Amino acid sequence: MVGPGYVRPAIEVGVQFKETPGWKLAQPQLAAAPRTDWWLMYEDATLNQLMQQLNVANQNIAQAEARFRQAVALTQGARAPLLPTLSATGGATRAGGSATGPSGVVNSTSISTYSANALAVWQLDIWGSVRRNIESTDATELALAADVSGARLTAQTAMALSYLQVRVLDEQRRLLAATVQAYERAWKLTQNRYQAGISGQSDVAVARTQFESTRAQLIDLEQQRAISENAVAVLLGRAPSTFSIAAQAVPLIPPQVPVGLPSELLERRPDVAGAERRTASANALIGVATAAWFPSLTLNANTGFRGNDFTQWFSAPAQFWSLGPQLAALIFDGGARQAQIAQARAQFDVQTAIYRQTVLTALQEVENAMVQLRVFEQEEVVQRLAVESARLSLRLARNQYDQGLIDYLSVAVLETTALNNERTYITLVGNRFGASLRLISALGGGWSAQDLKRLDDSGNPTANPSETVPTNCLRLGKGCD
Repeated sequence: MVGPGYVRPAIEVGVQFKETPGWKLAQPQLAAAPRTDWWLMYEDATLNQLMQQLNVANQNIAQAEARFRQAVALTQGARAPLLPTLSATGGATRAGGSATGPSGVVNSTSISTYSANALAVWQLDIWGSVRRNIESTDATELALAADVSGARLTAQTAMALSYLQVRVLDEQRRLLAATVQAYERAWKLTQNRYQAGISGQSDVAVARTQFESTRAQLIDLEQQRAISENAVAVLLGRAPSTFSIAAQAVPLIPPQVPVGLPSELLERRPDVAGAERRTASANALIGVATAAWFPSLTLNANTGFRGNDFTQWFSAPAQFWSLGPQLAALIFDGGARQAQIAQARAQFDVQTAIYRQTVLTALQEVENAMVQLRVFEQEEVVQRLAVESARLSLRLARNQYDQGLIDYLSVAVLETTALNNERTYITLVGNRFGASLRLISALGGGWSAQDLKRLDDSGNPTANPSETVPTNCLRLGKGCD
């Protein structure tokens, strides 16, 4: 086959992630990469059910699978020129005419012709043009198979993040609902104290302002939760009016996520695998364009029967046949073929750049998720201390208020501070949970390039992931379990 042989473009990915220093290397036998059903790591029954529905009903996944089936058909069509084509025709015609004889008499004649023949044509793939085209369509098919996995992973991540937002808002709503009740009691208490002449009217105004503003925040959470719930519904392929998620308290505790070496991303990310396969497809098209420079050799075979007598149509005297090769070469085309080769090479360079950029983006996403996990974990610890300190300050201030040493405004300020710290803490917990989701997605979500290799046997773009256990697992200060 003419044209360059394919070699995967080289790219420097580093020997370790930038966030690796300070992370403890886990025991290899305890390390386990996320599987295809990676969401099971979060031990949430509702999330598990939603993921099962998503994999069946999501329309973006359905689009990607339809494109994959289209590519499979295209590959099958590309293999057809390797075999000869066979066609058969048959027909009967009757033709007539007239002529004027020497004596001026007009003579009419007519004749019937019966024919049946079979034609076989085989263009030999001497220079590998057909095989290069098959190589290109095969690579494109695998790229689209990777796109199916990529679409599934994207939808799963989006759904998990939207579901997480619903649960975070549920927790925020629980906190605000309890706070509203406490503020309402405080408002009524200040009214009683005012009527008893113990507190001033300003205390009543402050307590009511605090109560009403917090109630407004609680109402605002309803629309935020509805938006996140509607996002989940659409990802499940359902109308938002037919779908709802029951409020439920769930532990927002992110699991430990195994992280391997940067080079493993080349085998773990479906978008990287897809970009690499498209690069291979573009490389094969260079060979297709190069083969156009060489002559084509075609073998033609034709046989059949032709006669004027219907009763002797298929008799030996009416039989005919022909057999022979045909060599064709384009002598001059004004530089069209050279332009096609230049175009194919430029397209290969485009795909190479896309592949390398995809790898760099994948490395960036992993690094970002790792640093987010580290920072959010540290920030969560500090924020927890702030919450405890705010609660202590509020408790002391309330005691002082009960003793008449301070007014309610001082208490309200500390209550607002405590509430804001509580909400910030819940948000940080959700952010840390979301960072773990994004890290799993950035690592490929349990997908493996081995899935594409299994397509040759199963033809199924949703094959099970690799069962290989990585030898490296990084943890922030602790080992894998």
